Amino acid sequence: MHIPDGFLDVKTVVSTYALSSAAGVASLSRVRKKLEDEKAPLLGVLAAFIFAAQMVNFPVLNGTSGHLIGGLLAALLVGPWAGFFVIASVLFVQAIGFQDGGIAAFGANVFNMAVIGTIGAYWIFVGVKRLTRSYWVSAAVAAWAGVFLASIACALELWASGHVALDLVLPAMAGVHAVIGIGEAVITVGVVRAIAAVRPDVLPDFVSVSPQEVAAHEA
Repeated sequence: MHIPDGFLDVKTVVSTYALSSAAGVASLSRVRKKLEDEKAPLLGVLAAFIFAAQMVNFPVLNGTSGHLIGGLLAALLVGPWAGFFVIASVLFVQAIGFQDGGIAAFGANVFNMAVIGTIGAYWIFVGVKRLTRSYWVSAAVAAWAGVFLASIACALELWASGHVALDLVLPAMAGVHAVIGIGEAVITVGVVRAIAAVRPDVLPDFVSVSPQEVAAHEA
């Protein structure tokens, strides 16, 4: 899903940079108000973990592979606004140091994975949790949806740039990432469960988990 340079036209580059920059400004204002001092070091640790985890690929379909994006995972640990900066910083290091995603396409990659895949996935988590009252179901659904919706945005950006027909790129991207999203959900829930077992106070939303869920987790 990391778009390299040369695949987006000028209008798409400019518009996605503008959208990502606006999200960054909005996130910064909220992070300054809400991020607790003791959680600040967690941002760097989390970014390093997600960066390393993204290097591990798992097989998907027909020789393709996927890897963790980590957007919802970051949002659940430090909140969606700080999570935006965690994922954006990972994408920046990947683009600069490893040519994994282009500089011109950086705005699009941030929009797809840090805006949709992190902030958007978090609000899906909140909405599903209100309906199901299950932390774990909500986390799984939101992690999957963040990846799936980000892939659709990526397909639309490639189509809008005139490089590929929508009827080709949309089903290809959405189909593969629908499966990759399952891996994202499994990893996200697994990591959050492990953290909840030892440090539930690290998870801002975990305090509202029902006693039945806690009992089931501890059993």
